[in-house]
Amino acid sequence: MRPSADGGDAAHRVPMKPNLFERTPHDSADPVDGSGLRGVRVWRTNLMIADILKQAEHKMGRTVETLREDFTKIRTGRASTGLLDHIKVDYYGCPTPINQVAQIGVGDAHTLTVQPWEKSMIKVVEKAIRDSDLGLNPATSGDLIRVPLPPLTEERRRELTKVVRGFGEDAKVAVRNLRRDANTHIDRLLKDKEISEDDQRRAETEIQKITDRFIGEIDKVVGDKEKEIMTV
Repeated sequence: MRPSADGGDAAHRVPMKPNLFERTPHDSADPVDGSGLRGVRVWRTNLMIADILKQAEHKMGRTVETLREDFTKIRTGRASTGLLDHIKVDYYGCPTPINQVAQIGVGDAHTLTVQPWEKSMIKVVEKAIRDSDLGLNPATSGDLIRVPLPPLTEERRRELTKVVRGFGEDAKVAVRNLRRDANTHIDRLLKDKEISEDDQRRAETEIQKITDRFIGEIDKVVGDKEKEIMTV
């Protein structure tokens, strides 16, 4: 019997672990690619699924951010600089966001202050605020424009909470549509034999977890805005 290189008995050596990329009967029967390169197949499968999950998560996150941006446009009776962000000003013939031509601040709990960087823009900025859909009546004192926020009635507050819930439901629909799109991509990979049924189930479970997380975020954003509206 031939001794082993380390002096042991070759017949009693523990066999080495097979190479990760070695062709085996199991791999050769693999219905996905049949190449036997199991490590490569697993890596490629994980990469494709991870990309779909990443895209879904990014788009759902943007949906929540858009919802937050929309909520800044809803007047609650309390001063918030974001309230004016969507107003555009005619800056030498070019529609320009108001926060790019003026400094917006909070004078007190119910007053915004707007100070244009160019004196020639004072009247233009004041007119843009007055003509907006916010129902505000700005007043200029020197170089400073003051924007008082009239208190909301109880009835108006309740109307606004309904508007907020409507925005929230629209955001949830958008997130669920993104879940559907992600699942469609996963189903296509299965149909093309790029992934297995187990891969499909795991991916769809992860997609549902991501969806549930963002639905929860939407509920929190809506709840916080309703609370802000109803606080006198």
